Amino acid sequence: MLIDTHIHLDNERYNEDIDDVIARAVLQGVESFIIPAADPKHLERAQALAHRYSNTYFAIGVHPYDCRAYDEAFLLRFASDEKCVAVGECGLDYYRLPDDEAEKLEEKATQAEVFRAQIRLAKRLQKPLIVHIRDASHDAKMILLEEGAGEVGGVLHCFNADEELLSLANEGFYFGIGGVLTFSNAKKLVHVLPKIPREKLLLETDGPYLTPHPHRGERNEPAYVTLVAHKMAQLLDMSYAQVVDTTTQNARNLFLN
Repeated sequence: MLIDTHIHLDNERYNEDIDDVIARAVLQGVESFIIPAADPKHLERAQALAHRYSNTYFAIGVHPYDCRAYDEAFLLRFASDEKCVAVGECGLDYYRLPDDEAEKLEEKATQAEVFRAQIRLAKRLQKPLIVHIRDASHDAKMILLEEGAGEVGGVLHCFNADEELLSLANEGFYFGIGGVLTFSNAKKLVHVLPKIPREKLLLETDGPYLTPHPHRGERNEPAYVTLVAHKMAQLLDMSYAQVVDTTTQNARNLFLN
């Protein structure tokens, strides 16, 4: 049985057919789902879904794009819920920084401040982190190390294949692998994948985004995590069953122990 460790089931694109989405995934052998936090406005829906479906869990946190909406008191209202298994997705994203240099520096500083706050929150709650890093590998790694994030560990969601981040495996971090692995232009990730310790590999979809081949252009959904697992098995010379067993045990170790 598979675990989709990063699926935005609270996204409005699932509103009309959420029961069918879950049912299709279960038929494909997906046993559990983790809904990461991104926009605080969706957190109550994520919590409700986690209680509606026994095999679903959620996280608390704020995506770097929404870092100015960070409200720790609000997040703490959800932290003691037995279905809350992590803090994030939090991190750094420099992909869409302002062109103005002063505004760019301000945005980076704000993202860093909120990222540090969420690492401290995770340590306080003793919950793992779900970390989003885009075009910011070095800064994000330094913040994780400076804040002692290894105390709780976590996952580098949608791992960007930057080898600089591989050493975070020694700090208790796992590497979330999703639909990008099936893309024809994913040469860097294909090259780096064998360098990740197998006991640190996780599967994810990041649905409704980053739909794997051959469904690119469609809405992504958790049933498609099987396509990522098959591609991983091919690239690592493992059987599909080995990938399922390994990644599921890894997910349980990180989130569900």
